[in-house]
Amino acid sequence: MEAKTPAQIKQFKTWTWIISIAVPLVVAVLFGVKIPGVDTSFLPPIYATINAITSLVLVAALYMIKQGNMEAHRRLIRFALVLSLLFLASYVVYHMTSESTSYGGDLGVIYYPLLIAHIVLSVAVIPLVMIAYSYAWMGNYQKHKKLVRFAFPIWFFVAVSGVVVYLMIAPYMG
Repeated sequence: MEAKTPAQIKQFKTWTWIISIAVPLVVAVLFGVKIPGVDTSFLPPIYATINAITSLVLVAALYMIKQGNMEAHRRLIRFALVLSLLFLASYVVYHMTSESTSYGGDLGVIYYPLLIAHIVLSVAVIPLVMIAYSYAWMGNYQKHKKLVRFAFPIWFFVAVSGVVVYLMIAPYMG
C-alpha cells in the first residue's frame, strides 16, 4: 500500500466527516419529499435482502481478516459498503413514494424498540464505518482494529435488525 501524504489524509478526513453528517441530513430531508403515483412496493423485500446479504458479507470479511487474508477482507468490506449504499438508495426511494406502514401486530413491545435501535444505530454507524475505513486506507491498522471492535457489531446489528424489522412489518404493508 502506498504511503499517504498529509494533504491526502486531511482531505480524506474532511470527506469522511462531510459524508457522515450529510447522509443522515439528506435522508431526513428526502423523507419529507413525497412523490405520488409511483409504485415502489417491490422495493422492501429487495432492500431487506440487501441487508441480509450485507450481514453475510460482513461475517465473511471478519472471517477473512481472522485468516490473515487482508485482500479478501478489503474486497468484502468494499462490497458491504456498496450494498449499504444500494440499501440506502432503495430505502429512500421507497419512502419518498410510499406512505409509512403502521405495525399492527401483538409484538409492538419488541418491534418498536428494535425499530428505534435500528434507526439510531444506522445513523451512528455511518461515521464509525467511515472513520474505521479511513484508518485502514491510511494504513493505521492499529487504530482501525480498535475502532472496528465497536463499528463491526453495530454495522452487523443494523444489517440484521433491518431484515427482522422488515419481516415483522411486511404482513401489514399494503
